[in-house]
Amino acid sequence: MQEGSMELLKRSSHIAGGNATYVEDLYESYLTDPNAVPEQWREYFDKLPRVESDNAQIHDVPHSTIREHFARISKMRVRTEATVAHDSNATEYERKQVKVVQLISAYRQRGHQQADLDPLNLHVRDHVPDLDLSFHQLSTADNDTVFQTGSLYIGKADATLGEIVEALKKTYCNTIGAEFMHIVNTEERHWVMQRMESVRSAPVLSDEVRTTLLKRLIKAEGLEKSLASKYPGTKRFGLEGGESLIPMLSEMIQRTGSYGAQEVVIGMAHRGRLNVLVNIFGKKPTELFAEFEGRATYQSSGDVKYHQGFSSNVMTPGGEVHLAMAFNPSHLEIVSPVVEGSVRARQDRRNDSVGDKVVPIVIHGDAAFAGQGVVMETFQMSQTRAYKTGGTLHIVLNNQVGFTTSSREDSRSTEYCTDVAKMVQAPIFHVNADDPEAVLFVTQMAVDFRNEFRKDVVIDLVCYRRRGHNEADEPSVTQPLMYQQIRQQKTTRDLYAEHLIAQGIITAEQDAFLVEGYRESLDRGEPLVSSLVSEPNKNMFVDWSPYLGHEWTLQADTGMDMQTLQTLAHETNLVPDGFPVQRQVSKILEDRRKMAAGGMSLNWGAAETLAYASLLSTGYPVRLTGQDVGRGTFSHRHAVLHNQKDESLYIPLQHISEDQAPFTIHDSLLSEEAVLAFEYGYATTAPKGLVIWEAQFGDFANGAQVVIDQFITSGEHKWSRLCGLTMLLPHGYEGQGPEHSSARLERFLQQCAEHNIQVCIPSTPAQVFHMLRRQAIRPLRKPLVVMSPKSLLRHKEAISSLEDLAYGHFHNVLDETDDLDKSKVDRIILCSGKVFYELRAVRRERGLDNIALIRLEQLYPFPESELLEVIKAYPNVEDLVWCQEEPMNQGAWYCSQHHMRRVIHAHRPDVNLRYVGREASAAPAAGYMALHLEQQERFINEAMGPKPEA
Repeated sequence: MQEGSMELLKRSSHIAGGNATYVEDLYESYLTDPNAVPEQWREYFDKLPRVESDNAQIHDVPHSTIREHFARISKMRVRTEATVAHDSNATEYERKQVKVVQLISAYRQRGHQQADLDPLNLHVRDHVPDLDLSFHQLSTADNDTVFQTGSLYIGKADATLGEIVEALKKTYCNTIGAEFMHIVNTEERHWVMQRMESVRSAPVLSDEVRTTLLKRLIKAEGLEKSLASKYPGTKRFGLEGGESLIPMLSEMIQRTGSYGAQEVVIGMAHRGRLNVLVNIFGKKPTELFAEFEGRATYQSSGDVKYHQGFSSNVMTPGGEVHLAMAFNPSHLEIVSPVVEGSVRARQDRRNDSVGDKVVPIVIHGDAAFAGQGVVMETFQMSQTRAYKTGGTLHIVLNNQVGFTTSSREDSRSTEYCTDVAKMVQAPIFHVNADDPEAVLFVTQMAVDFRNEFRKDVVIDLVCYRRRGHNEADEPSVTQPLMYQQIRQQKTTRDLYAEHLIAQGIITAEQDAFLVEGYRESLDRGEPLVSSLVSEPNKNMFVDWSPYLGHEWTLQADTGMDMQTLQTLAHETNLVPDGFPVQRQVSKILEDRRKMAAGGMSLNWGAAETLAYASLLSTGYPVRLTGQDVGRGTFSHRHAVLHNQKDESLYIPLQHISEDQAPFTIHDSLLSEEAVLAFEYGYATTAPKGLVIWEAQFGDFANGAQVVIDQFITSGEHKWSRLCGLTMLLPHGYEGQGPEHSSARLERFLQQCAEHNIQVCIPSTPAQVFHMLRRQAIRPLRKPLVVMSPKSLLRHKEAISSLEDLAYGHFHNVLDETDDLDKSKVDRIILCSGKVFYELRAVRRERGLDNIALIRLEQLYPFPESELLEVIKAYPNVEDLVWCQEEPMNQGAWYCSQHHMRRVIHAHRPDVNLRYVGREASAAPAAGYMALHLEQQERFINEAMGPKPEA
């Protein structure tokens, strides 16, 4: 045997010395027929390291087997169809040999279309002519003819046509339908072929394994029956009809644990969720019953029980594994990228760049998997640098009906609900949920494939929904024939129990004893997962305690030592020798070095990147993703430098010092929904430092509105999930049209309540420097929504000094900056963002000294006390104006005016607040530059002109 797996075996104490020969013989037998060796040895050999051959990926094997393999290839007389067809000397046998090879290929390609996948036997499959003998110019008369089996893993080089067809039907047309021939990688295709063909997709299982399968089905069915009897008619979105999910998940977790995984993160919608929480995670039934009976206590608004998350630790053959169930709303597939983000954060924390230690499992619905675009986005992320997690195990809980849709033709246009997964060449295993042994086999195969190739795998668990969409729904209204069959259908548990009883593996009395035992355990309310760890390893958890219980008014020292700041500013703008950068970029870096030396004021890009450098140098990690974040959409950041000769990259912020915190920056794919959901998931699992998503334009955040509504603004109060995610949303009216102006500030402010998020509009480089540092340093984990600028990135007056950065802090309110006599001011204009500079330019041009401009840099939580302190310095104010560039029905006016009125009335009860800005509009902005300028001139003149008469 070659060095590799045999050496690993020989070093194992129980097979050392004289036993080695026995094991090698056992391994030889396994290579010929995996079913010929005991189950525990087959599983062990399945997991052995592999070496590459010319046409497949195979186990380390003995030299004798390798010699036989190549001898077999050399003896094969099979030629291509074209060669044989045009060879006048080719015999009829040779022509048929080619047809046999084509028949084998046809079963691998299309055998799944004839597989017995529907437990209800209602779906009539279309005939597949490619699988007919006649299609290949063969007939039953050839059944006894011996042909070479070619690449078919059948255990021998030659077999009769009858044997070959029987093997193909058992492998590809029984209760498992495998789609894998769309995979380009030859090694991956041959891997699937070998695993399935070598055991005919039905490995021999021990009585113990079969009994364990039955016990898991008893758990799945027993919980649903108990809840149905205790709480009839109450919504629970039960698992009836899909009970095989429980043995599938149990095996998946145990097997990933045997590979050394330490964490498994699971995301799923509501169907079957309660069953998974009790029978997989070990949630106490008494806690679940309390939720049904309204006795549970909540510290926040809470959420329905089938949206709640959970975590626990279980023991596996490879050690303790931490399980985490992600919280999720009813937006079905949106939890998928959230899970991926959480997994990536955990992997980064464990320095797990491969994906060995943390594994994502996502459970989907059939209609949602086919219908929700975020599924495609998540698949598209799966192999990218910024978002890969080493492969996801996808389970489609396929009810064969979407919600209350009455026909497949209405729910999708594809043959299978899983066809979208082919875009990333994921293998897809369709399996009949009423065959638990087939379910077990594809589960093991999926885990092993993921572990071998670090790619996504999809299991399509074809089942049914015994009740309606929920327990109060009557499904026969829209699916009368399906539910006529379901009423007659025995449960998966009953069918399997009958099967085991018929085979003499258990008796009917033993089956009844197992059912009753589970029912009694359930009634006692004790945890029902035997592998549950009672005292979990706390080192597996993220410590959130430093971030709990803080008020938003908590201050943070965001200043820095001047010399340290200058050093960082200089060194992070140096380019390695022999690294040519583009001419304009070289000029930007040169200017930033001048800024570091005090020769120029700092602009926006310099202050922002300096904020990152200052955090990294003091141990705060920074992750920044989005479309074009390396350069910056408006070409201001240039955190990633591109070699103009060989396109290699240099990222200065990754070269601050040897002991700096990690800096991750990636240009994302052109997705908002999945990417933002991923970053939310990441931020909820990585409390330290900064996690930032930047929209290319603020308007584009519309594409991620579900994430904003259901997670970012409400997650803390529904699920007590803290999140420090920062969103940079370019915002500002530059005459570029309705889709490139507004980040929809009003939508965020409308959702502000209970100090759930922070909404800021910084107007100077120093403000963005301190705002970003405050978000990381202050132990307050609230999402930060930033209306970030566009034109201010290069505005000649939007500048700051190094002293502003070194000795300053973030100001929620910025007072008037010109030298005005405050006693002469009779009008205060409150504003935010870019419009301040336009107002100030006109005021200076007109020489007005009676109008003060006060900027609100944080609109929520609204800084009432700070604004009052600033306004108190103006004793003679008679007119208070809120000026915004957004239309009246947008921007901050409707959501913030009550705060402003409360402040001004506390100072001058006789002064009212009035609005100045664009008129209400259905569109966010004008589409023509001329109209944009006309509107801007009009409202600025109104702000600076005489007060209108009452």
